[in-house]
Amino acid sequence: MAMKSLSFLAVLSLLALTLPLAIASDPSQLQDFCVSANTSANGVFVNGKFCKDPKLVTADDFFFSGLQNARPVTSPVGSTVTAVNVNNLLGLNTLGISLVRIDYAVNGQNPPHTHPRATEILVVEQGTLLVGFVTSNPDNRLFTKVLNEGDVFVFPEGLIHFQANIGKGPAVAFAALSSQNPGVITIANTVFGANPAINPTILAKAFQLNPRTVVDLQNKFKK
Repeated sequence: MAMKSLSFLAVLSLLALTLPLAIASDPSQLQDFCVSANTSANGVFVNGKFCKDPKLVTADDFFFSGLQNARPVTSPVGSTVTAVNVNNLLGLNTLGISLVRIDYAVNGQNPPHTHPRATEILVVEQGTLLVGFVTSNPDNRLFTKVLNEGDVFVFPEGLIHFQANIGKGPAVAFAALSSQNPGVITIANTVFGANPAINPTILAKAFQLNPRTVVDLQNKFKK
């Protein structure tokens, strides 16, 4: 009886250790695939998207083209992110993965941001990037690395991270994320571009700034 109790406790301990890992990212798929459908007709609601009738699925549902083409960079921060996720590659639904291409202008950056639902692994195709992420409170430890062509770096799920082009020409990187729809929270846009705006007094105290400076920043990020 003592041995059985010990084994049972061991199983419970193992479950306690592994359960948080099991629920840390997208849930496991419930069938071979679940191609997203834009209508509930002949569909089943799973994982936030309606599933297309498997008999109507084609190879095109799993296909996306054109990611090899450079994208124009017109944003103030000097980068353009082209996402391939469940919204434009319907076959990704329930598969727990997505992809982005990032084009960086000279001195451009993908500013500090976080993905609430995904870990990111990035590879540099062209140029030189300074990348990094910051750990959670209270340590707020910064990990940075200079990446060249072919180098790979991982950004843990939920942590604030960034990339900056420090080379002499444009740069390109590709990144895979462990969610069909990882989400993105760009820190500056979220804090200073909230709609409606966060009370400047709150932000002034949080960032130790003059309220007028906060208002000026909010005006820059107004949509």
